[in-house]
Amino acid sequence: MDEAYFRKTTTIVILAILLVLSFFLVRPLLSSMIWGIILAFIFSPIYNLIFKLTKSKTLSASIICLVLLFLIVFSLWSFTPKIIDESLKLYKAAQQMDIVTPLKNVFPSLFASPEFSQEMASIIHSFVIKLTNSLVTYFSNSILELPTIIMQIFVVFFTFFYVLRDKENINDYIKSFLPFSKEVETKLFRSTKDITFSMLYGQLIVGMIQGIILGIGLFVLGVPNALLLSLIAVVAGVLPILGPSIIGVPVALSFLLAGNPFSAIGILIFTFISSMSDHFIRPLLVSKRTKLNPALVLIGMIGGFLFMGILGLILGPLILAYLMIVVEIYRNKSMPSVLIQEPNK
Repeated sequence: MDEAYFRKTTTIVILAILLVLSFFLVRPLLSSMIWGIILAFIFSPIYNLIFKLTKSKTLSASIICLVLLFLIVFSLWSFTPKIIDESLKLYKAAQQMDIVTPLKNVFPSLFASPEFSQEMASIIHSFVIKLTNSLVTYFSNSILELPTIIMQIFVVFFTFFYVLRDKENINDYIKSFLPFSKEVETKLFRSTKDITFSMLYGQLIVGMIQGIILGIGLFVLGVPNALLLSLIAVVAGVLPILGPSIIGVPVALSFLLAGNPFSAIGILIFTFISSMSDHFIRPLLVSKRTKLNPALVLIGMIGGFLFMGILGLILGPLILAYLMIVVEIYRNKSMPSVLIQEPNK
């Protein structure tokens, strides 16, 4: 056997073995590392501003990491007991909740049959119980797995710090592996950066702000379990099509059925402001940026969530977008605007 061929084959085999072993080694921490990379991308503009003042990469990254860590620890310390308390109250209330009677008042003809009313009551009650059970179980498991969560948070911030500080070197290292020309390489990085920026800021940050706006309304109007509902509204705000209205409308309806129209109108006003804020906040954050079609975002989020859990809500649309970009570069043609929408010039 040719010696050069033997060396090449041996090198490939050793490299493949090491890659497989490395994958299994980092697999338990992979999601934490990805969260660290996502945070680094989100806080990159703030890092650039601080770096202009400090002229030190390490100091700038350290400041951001420490401030963010403090905010997370403070929030968990302050709000976790209240969230658990509200979850337990919601669970107890769900056990005694009478949902069919208000529905009978709104849709008397639909619930005229006693058998149908009883069946619907059983289905709705079972759904609510399962939902609240899942919520309580999630918080209970979070407490039991606290040491593991702390370790995962450490990995997140470790990755966050080094990616934020050394992002230029990491970009250069990734580029060294790409088999493209400089022109194609530049186009690829610019397109992926714009899409990632649009997804994280235009979908994630804007959605969270929408949920926070509705959450303020819930607190102002004294809605029971306002903190827990606000967290759900923030999560719903990130999801395309649904939005915080999935929380605001049922809360307003419950006030209306309880004979409190003024609070119902107040919640609807905050829900409307929350929904309309998208048209004002999004252009400020992602103006002149390429953006994804909402249908592609929704499909990516649902598929990503089913495949990877919560992290898939972010990675799903990005994976589909990166696929479209690579296909575009390979074909050397423009991507159809129905999938990826170019900014207005």
